[in-house]
Amino acid sequence: MKKLKNEKELVKKAIAAGVKYGEKRGVVEFEATDSATEKVEYIYRLLVHDKVIQPIPEDQVSQLTMRHKLAIWASRLD
Repeated sequence: MKKLKNEKELVKKAIAAGVKYGEKRGVVEFEATDSATEKVEYIYRLLVHDKVIQPIPEDQVSQLTMRHKLAIWASRLD
């Protein structure tokens, strides 16, 4: 897994877009107290469920790989 040049900013963008996506769909309401870790996992699983992104093999799923996958997704937005 090759790290993206501006991965940190892309993860922030992915979290913002994912929160908006989930709330617009009506499946989740995030609280201000929810951690970024929880948001990353929920958004990743929601996007996989909706077939927006390809799933990572279950034995390779980790916070790092989910963040990377969301960063790639965010880089393709706009």
